[in-house]
Amino acid sequence: MNFRLLPEWAEQDAVMLTWPHQATDWCDNLTAVEPVYVQLCQHICNAEQLVIIAHDEALKTHISQLLHTNAVDLSRVHFVVTPCNDTWARDHGPLTCAAVADNSQLKIVDFTFNGWGNKFTSELDNKINAVLVKQLADTRNQYHVLDLVLEGGGVEIDQHGVLLTTSECLLNPNRNPNLTQQDIEQCLREQLGATDFLWVDHGYLAGDDTDSHIDTLVRFAPNDTLVYVKCDDKNDQHFSALDAMEKQLQGFKTTTAKPYTLIDLPWPKAVFNDDGDRLPATYANYLIINGAVLVPIYADANDELALAQIQTAYPEHQIIGVNCLPIIHQFGSLHCITMQLPRGFLAGASL
Repeated sequence: MNFRLLPEWAEQDAVMLTWPHQATDWCDNLTAVEPVYVQLCQHICNAEQLVIIAHDEALKTHISQLLHTNAVDLSRVHFVVTPCNDTWARDHGPLTCAAVADNSQLKIVDFTFNGWGNKFTSELDNKINAVLVKQLADTRNQYHVLDLVLEGGGVEIDQHGVLLTTSECLLNPNRNPNLTQQDIEQCLREQLGATDFLWVDHGYLAGDDTDSHIDTLVRFAPNDTLVYVKCDDKNDQHFSALDAMEKQLQGFKTTTAKPYTLIDLPWPKAVFNDDGDRLPATYANYLIINGAVLVPIYADANDELALAQIQTAYPEHQIIGVNCLPIIHQFGSLHCITMQLPRGFLAGASL
């Protein structure tokens, strides 16, 4: 049976969050960060179910009280209590494929997470998926554990099987040093059902620890559309790389040999933390849920333009801004802290 990674606008059972706690790097910022997580829970539970990874029972109790106080329907929330190092669900979470001939047949793929090239401790995070699948997944779904190092934020796919990624991330020797580009493509053909590849060779965000994850730079949208970040400030340190990225995107062709429709996102003003480090603010790091797109905003003059551009890319979705300034202080954004679980993932998840 041939399986293919589902595009992110496919119908979902739930979104997974891994909650920040005192034993993570978020400890000094929890007061500011937890309200963002609560807001995400509210939006998600309005559209679908929610899976929360909680480090221990005490944290589960705390989260439950917090959500109850903020009128989140706890009947839509599933908890998985298991230790975690950090909260980047996009990168330690599972990637879910559906059978090409029958989307009700799913394959859950558990790649190896090594803390973005062994930059950070990740042993606990790398065990989360096994617990998640054992406790919540429909037993009819296949579950595959792989040695290949891959993070969900490093790949995008469309409904045709075209896989979009960056060479800086997937070809980085800190991930799979013994594999060539051809080796990696073959693995992704076999495991994710990719049929074609678009390799982005330019673009980065200062403050990003992921080696240029694609979800901070370029995203697929329906109807052969690419949504990407554009820097129009020639004095900004990102200008040259993002200008080169835009030119490369203009040369990409669809499976029918036509240019992609390109929708550019504005460039938010530079944001710095108290240590003077530039933070990776990007509007491309949005989350698609059933019927809506949750978009990170940054109290920036370009927030409204970003929302309008994303509305153009997803005309059938409601576009909702979520202030992610507290999140980027941990050098990621909204898409990075979430992972969608497609329709059929959860046991008894029909609403």
